[in-house]
Amino acid sequence: MKRTAFWLAGAAALALAQPAFAGDTIKIGFVSTFSGPTAVIGNDMRNSFELALDHLGRKMAGKPVEVIYEDDTFKPGVGKQKTEKLILSDHVDFIAGYIWSNVLLASLKPIVDSKTMLVVANAGPSKLAGELCSPYVFSTSWQNDQTPQAMGEYMNQKGVKSVFLIGPNYAAGKDMLAGVKSTFKGKVLGEEYTVWPTQLDFSAELTKARNSKAESIFVFYPGAAGVQFLNQYAQAGLKGKMPLYTAFTIDELSLPLQKDNAIGVPGAQEWVHDLPNAQNKRFVADYIKKYPGHRPTFYGAQSYDAAQLINSAVVAVKGDTSKKGAMKAAMEKANFKSVRGSFKYGNNHMPIQNFYLQDVVKGADGQLSLKTMATIVKNSQDRFHDKCPMK
Repeated sequence: MKRTAFWLAGAAALALAQPAFAGDTIKIGFVSTFSGPTAVIGNDMRNSFELALDHLGRKMAGKPVEVIYEDDTFKPGVGKQKTEKLILSDHVDFIAGYIWSNVLLASLKPIVDSKTMLVVANAGPSKLAGELCSPYVFSTSWQNDQTPQAMGEYMNQKGVKSVFLIGPNYAAGKDMLAGVKSTFKGKVLGEEYTVWPTQLDFSAELTKARNSKAESIFVFYPGAAGVQFLNQYAQAGLKGKMPLYTAFTIDELSLPLQKDNAIGVPGAQEWVHDLPNAQNKRFVADYIKKYPGHRPTFYGAQSYDAAQLINSAVVAVKGDTSKKGAMKAAMEKANFKSVRGSFKYGNNHMPIQNFYLQDVVKGADGQLSLKTMATIVKNSQDRFHDKCPMK
C-alpha cells in the first residue's frame, strides 16, 4: 500500500509539473551521453540538432528555442534523474535524444506520466514499439530489430547458409540478434552475449565463432566496442574466411579508427550520407561546413529529423504547446522534410521506412567513407506494432 501511495503521489506531481499555458520560448530537453568514451556519439547528435535549429532560424512558430542538454553518463539511473529534472524543474515542452535502450526504458515512465512529448532520436527497444507505446512518444530512428532484420534479408540474398551471432547483453543487443533471427533463413550455429559496456576483449567469442564452423558472423557493437571487435576480428585472421555482417558497428565516427579493416564489411542502415534528396544534401553539406573535419552520421541524421518533427508540431499549434492532442495529430502526419526522403509513421509512432545496404569505399584521395550500395527492403514496419494498443 505504501509503495502504491508513493507511486500515485509521484505520478500526480509529474502530471502537475507541466505548465497549463504556453511560454514565450519553446523549451526542449535533450538527453544523451556527453562524457566518457561514447561522448562522440552524443556530441554528433547535439551538433546535428543544433544545425537543424540553424536551418529553422532558431525559432519555431516565431518563438525562440531553448535547448537544455543533459548528460546521462551512459547510466540508466542518471538518465532517469536528468529526465525528471527536465520535467519537474525546467518544465520543458519536449524531450528528445537517448542513445541507449536501457537508459530510455529507465526514463520512460516519468515522461509518459507527465504527458511530456518525447522524440527518440536513436534507441528503439521492442517494448517501446509494442506494449509500452504511448501517444506522447515518437521515434525518428527505428525499432531495434528493424536494421538487423534488413541485414538478415541481405544475407539470404547472398545465399549465406549459417551464422554465429555476437552482441552485448542489454536490451538493444538482445533485440538486434532477435531481429536477425526473425528474417535469416539459414542456421544459427551459436549466439553469444557479452558484458555491456565494460567488455572490450572479444577473443573468446571469436574463438567460439571459429569453432562453430559457421559460414559467417553477425555482430552488433556500437561505438568503441565496434572498433575493438572489428580490429580483433581482423587480427584473428577471420577476415576473408568468415564473412562479417553488421548493424551499427561501422559508421562515420568509428571508421577513422577501424580503417581498412572495415572495407568489405557490409552493414544495413536507414540513412547513409549520399541519399540523393535535397534536404539530405543540404544537411550533409552544411554539417561539414559548420563542423570542419567531421562528417555526419546516422545518429546525427536522426537528431536533425527530431528537431524538424518537433517544429512541425509547434507550427501546427501556432506555438501553443499546451495543445497536446493537436501536436500529436500533427506529428503522426510526419509532415516535415526528412533527410532520408519520405517516411511515415505506424500506429505505434515508429517510422515505416527503407533500409539500405552500406559499404566502405576508398576515394581517390585515400579517404574512407560509407556508400549506399542497394535498397534491401522498402517500407519496413517493425514487427511489434500489433502489440501496441494505439490504433
